[in-house]
Amino acid sequence: MKKIIIPVDFSKHSEYALETAAALAKVHNAELIVMHMLELSDSIFSTTSSQKNEETHFMLMVAKKNFEEFLDKSYLEELTVTPMIKHHKVLKEVSEVASSVKADLIVIGSRGHSDFDGIFTGSNTEKVVRHSTTPVLVVKSKPKSVEFNHAVLAIDFNENSISPVKSALELLNQLAKKVTLLHINLPNLGFLSTDEIHDQVEEFLKLGKFEDLKSSVDFTADHNVEDGVRNYAKRENADALAIITHGRTGINHFFGGSISEDLVNHSKLPVITFKK
Repeated sequence: MKKIIIPVDFSKHSEYALETAAALAKVHNAELIVMHMLELSDSIFSTTSSQKNEETHFMLMVAKKNFEEFLDKSYLEELTVTPMIKHHKVLKEVSEVASSVKADLIVIGSRGHSDFDGIFTGSNTEKVVRHSTTPVLVVKSKPKSVEFNHAVLAIDFNENSISPVKSALELLNQLAKKVTLLHINLPNLGFLSTDEIHDQVEEFLKLGKFEDLKSSVDFTADHNVEDGVRNYAKRENADALAIITHGRTGINHFFGGSISEDLVNHSKLPVITFKK
């Protein structure tokens, strides 16, 4: 892990993300790229060139001052920290920057939201998760440790998931002492018998050459994927959740809907998302 991007808005939750990223950087000798999206008013685009330049210059000055104060943290000492200001608040730009600098991870803070305000306002964190081809670590609180004891990766054991699972495990094995590959058995169309689950898992492990991970596989049954992951993590005292997503619609019909976004919003544990 050589480069970590942290999108910030100078809030308390951004500080949680920054401190988490700093701890990871110390372990992996990584560079921190701290990114702020400069939110310009819509009216600026209808003003004269001189007015536009004046407002932009003022906003940059404010952002730079905020950066200086925000980055004045003892835990950043001796780390390579690169501040970056982008002029437009376009959340997919975080993914574009991460790809352009070949970042290994995006760390972002989130306070989540309820089901109700999510319907109307959405979430900036959700947008980063939705667009990012770089793994995203979402944190909700001040980090206790960046070495997780037990991370749970929810997958569907489908052949199309082999490549993203390999990529996910490369990172998760750096972050966690133990990783469980979890199958959630769902009612209705997603339901599989015990024999069907075992057959599917055996085939997946064979095709992906994951035979050595057989002891890391576990099963649970629940009403939906989100509840299955969270309830299993609670029972097993896991301290991190992970999921592979396919943009807005989930990895396939098994992970239909915005599963990763639901986890990001509702889980108190750190959530790591990987895009297929």
